Amino acid sequence: MADEVFAYLQENNQKYVDMLVEWLRIPSISTLSEHAESVNEAAKWAENQLQDVGFPKIKLIEGEGHPLVYGEWLAHENQPTVLIYGHYDVQPVDPLAEWVSDPFEPRIDDGNIYARGAVDDKGQVMLVIAALDAWVKTQGELPVNVKVLLEGEEEAGGIFVDKFVHEHAHKLTADSALICDTRMIGVDQPSITCGLRGIQYTEIAVTGPKSDLHSGGYGGVAPNPIHALCLLIGRLKGENGVINVPGIYSIPVEVSAAERKFWQEQKE
Repeated sequence: MADEVFAYLQENNQKYVDMLVEWLRIPSISTLSEHAESVNEAAKWAENQLQDVGFPKIKLIEGEGHPLVYGEWLAHENQPTVLIYGHYDVQPVDPLAEWVSDPFEPRIDDGNIYARGAVDDKGQVMLVIAALDAWVKTQGELPVNVKVLLEGEEEAGGIFVDKFVHEHAHKLTADSALICDTRMIGVDQPSITCGLRGIQYTEIAVTGPKSDLHSGGYGGVAPNPIHALCLLIGRLKGENGVINVPGIYSIPVEVSAAERKFWQEQKE
């Protein structure tokens, strides 16, 4: 079956490239309000592709933020379920003068596509859509159950998807998750990223003198907000690499025997 799928992908490579180019032309910059319509257009584009693949259940989820694209293919009672995650929004393009070509007019050069979103994350999502399409076109169905969740705020904080995940965790239940937003070590060395670090961010407001103070008369004496921030940030992590946030090392982390065995094999 896999040979048939790969053959189909090869035969239809140009079709998938053309589809990606079409998607890349949509300036779905999630952090700029003037591009809100384009973000919605990019979401509907993804929705249409899942429909073309043949997903029996697809929904454009709208709310307080850019829409989520959700699809389900649950046809195998005794097969595992894979949850596929990706995003269709992109970063701003400033400084525009540094671009060799228009960031939203994809340029193909020596087999590479140059455009905003080509590798973060429309390109990776398109690879997965192509794989799903090839399976259905050659085999008539997918080999496992699949859920797809694509968001439009990954580059803008992901507030809407965070709320959705917390409120609808049951809908996203799966045996494994595939994040199509990672990278390869090199062109000739495909990579499987088996884990990603999370982040924690916050906003700190530091106040100081209500007006500028001349460094010759006040420097080193009057409290300086920038110096205060340097002290705060410097205390978060020591020179030895130890994180100094109270309680962070008391959080229990369960490591399975299989995972320990896997990492031990990598060392050897």
